[in-house]
Amino acid sequence: MSRSVGAWRLATRLLGRDWRSGELLVLAAALVTAVTAMTAVGFLTDRVSQAVAQRAAESLAADLRLRAGAPLPESHRQLAADHGLRTAELVSMPSVVFAGESSALAALTAAGEGYPLRGRLETAERQGEDATPANGLPGPGEAWAAPGLLARLGVDTGTTVEIGEATFTLTRVLSRRPDEGFNFVDLAPTLLINVSDLDNTGLIRPGSRVTWRQLFAGDRARVARFKAELEPLLDPAERLRDIEDAGPQVQAAMQRSGRFLNLASLVSVLLAAIAVAMSARRYALRHRDRVALMKCLGARQAFVDRVNRVQVLLLALAGGALGIVLGFVAQQVLAWLLRDFIGESLPMPGLSPVWLGLVTSACILGGFALPDLARMGRTPPLRVLRADVEPAPWRHGLAYVAAVAALVALLTWLVRDLALAGAVLAGLLATFAVLGLAGWALVRVTHRFRGTGGAAWRFGLANLARRGPESIAQVVAFGLGIMVLLVLSLVRDDLMDSWRASLPEDAPNRFMINIQAYEVEPIRELLSARGIEVPRFVPMVRARLTAINGTDIGDITFDHPEGERWAQREANLTWAEAVQDGNRLLQGEFWDAGTTAPEVSVEAEFASELGVGVGDTLAFDIAGEPLQAPITSIREVAWDSFRPNFFMVLNASALEGYPGTWINSIHLPPGTEDATLDVMRAFPSVSVIDLDAILAQVRSVMDRAAFAVQAVFAFTLLAGLAVLWAAVHSTRDAREFESALLRSLGASRRRVLAGVVAEFLAIGLLAGVLATAGATLAGYLLATRVYDLEYRFNLGLTLAGPLLGMLFVGLAGWLATRRVVATPPIRVLRSA
Repeated sequence: MSRSVGAWRLATRLLGRDWRSGELLVLAAALVTAVTAMTAVGFLTDRVSQAVAQRAAESLAADLRLRAGAPLPESHRQLAADHGLRTAELVSMPSVVFAGESSALAALTAAGEGYPLRGRLETAERQGEDATPANGLPGPGEAWAAPGLLARLGVDTGTTVEIGEATFTLTRVLSRRPDEGFNFVDLAPTLLINVSDLDNTGLIRPGSRVTWRQLFAGDRARVARFKAELEPLLDPAERLRDIEDAGPQVQAAMQRSGRFLNLASLVSVLLAAIAVAMSARRYALRHRDRVALMKCLGARQAFVDRVNRVQVLLLALAGGALGIVLGFVAQQVLAWLLRDFIGESLPMPGLSPVWLGLVTSACILGGFALPDLARMGRTPPLRVLRADVEPAPWRHGLAYVAAVAALVALLTWLVRDLALAGAVLAGLLATFAVLGLAGWALVRVTHRFRGTGGAAWRFGLANLARRGPESIAQVVAFGLGIMVLLVLSLVRDDLMDSWRASLPEDAPNRFMINIQAYEVEPIRELLSARGIEVPRFVPMVRARLTAINGTDIGDITFDHPEGERWAQREANLTWAEAVQDGNRLLQGEFWDAGTTAPEVSVEAEFASELGVGVGDTLAFDIAGEPLQAPITSIREVAWDSFRPNFFMVLNASALEGYPGTWINSIHLPPGTEDATLDVMRAFPSVSVIDLDAILAQVRSVMDRAAFAVQAVFAFTLLAGLAVLWAAVHSTRDAREFESALLRSLGASRRRVLAGVVAEFLAIGLLAGVLATAGATLAGYLLATRVYDLEYRFNLGLTLAGPLLGMLFVGLAGWLATRRVVATPPIRVLRSA
């Protein structure tokens, strides 16, 4: 116990003395910068992620949405109340609405108090007027109708309508509701009433097609606990959805934004690790004499190791705590500065970034500083007499193994995306190897050219050749630092722009469904006459999946619960002669035009949930007629393209003669919204789905992800400066001695400084060239393999990268070594 107490006391005293003398400045600054950058990013992205999740939750009008075909038990609502959640009730069914002699099919929706829990309703007083946020719900005897329903009935607000056995007055135009369906089954426009009026309609009877929904919203931690308790209590017929089950467009946008933020956070981790490793190496080199003296005075190896471990622990705690505080303050300031861009207040962050800061501090110090400090502890006592005695090197590259293990653990815990973390780690190791080889080649080449050029260049190249291992380490550190900064620049600019370009301003904002074949050309002509560009109409055939590989669908046990649900639902099929835009083949081959034998191409996630792949055979029932088709390809679909996309696509001849309808997506410029009303008046069977709400949700996800990436870039620059500072200071002691020696032999301060700058310019040029090549390759792989975006070659970055690397490293070296060169030679030589 006394030895442990003694180790703690000695470690504390040594750290205090090193701090007062400035020995810990570089290491502590690198660590605090790393934790500050990570926690600031963590706090900010946590707040942005909450805002994104809240925005995505609007597509459900809640955080959780429970659906069933029968009234939900009161126990569910009581459980939600016990968790402090808000609830709202929603009942919907198809119903015919009568207005005088006119009638139309409507999606009758009865809402309870509090609806919607997320998002808002927007209504207008009359058709064609601007919509405003609604205050509450329809009162007793009132109804709010969607524009499409008013167009079909040929009426406006103020009209009396009959629904079942009850009479209602249309008081508002329901312009938008947040959970407005975007499924092909939502064929009818909405009519919203108060749930208290539902019994008066007399529509709920045995056999009625009624759907009951219970909405839940509240603090995300409480929602998570409530969900965990509720799921085991649900009947098989009850389905619970959260924001992860939002529409495929919003879900795809959230997944991409998450990967952007994860990648940006990885950059901060890598830079932090490099900075700490460089500064820890210098600290360990400078304190070997102290360890040797301790051993001469009787300290045992175990005691020295214990002191080193305590020092690392104290540094991790102190650096982590300070970095967490600074990170919280930094993100608060940044969020305040960008409040106009955000457009709304962000939720307060949770505690997860605090643990992120502590884990980051521990992993980085444990993996990248502890090995050097542990080797320092193995310094033999003989070093007191002979300064050239070095501690034994680690066998089998143990220090590198520890660093890689710490980095893998941190990346896995931080990203939780094994594919992305593995790709980044593989790229990092490959880049490390290439930079190390290039640094070795630079050192070898400088041996031949060290006698050429001016005095400054001769001195600079001689420094590179003389300090071979240190020069290689600096090439690796500068190259990795510049590369990850360039990669983040590509993410921030090119990849984010490509992502945004995938959803242009003229993206389709209306879906037209249930179009009969004879209505295609008249609708095309009507819209064209209004100046609206009409893309191609896409066919759709309703079918039911009956068997897989000859096994009846009812006899199959699916591993994925979604597979069970898909098997029980009607399927939407289409045909095409080529792979559609926004689709990418992952497996198999697409059929040739004119193929007569039935073939089917299946979306990748859908195939995974059903447990099928290329070579399996699907059987369908289409209007009582059987159809079998083998799966010949697996596709990946960009759902956020807002084009008509299908889980299953067949060749044209396979669906020839089967009854079907047509669908289309169009973009309505501002001021042309009445065109779809004219379509619905002229063709009452056609339904038009307004996608503006979903587009707004997806663009909101994009904007918040872009904001978070910009914030990450700002903090990562600080980590990059820490890398430069640590790399420059790693050879400061040797440079002080060389400068003092040269100046004592007559060299001017200016000439010595010019030689140092020449050395850093050479390192910076090589590091910049290799970093640019690595960043370009990484950007291409990220765009095409991770984010499914079109890669745009950045010529400006390719040309500017080497120049910026040379100037950036050269300037950093000049700024950092000015004080070294200015140190009086007599002071350095006396302490040597």
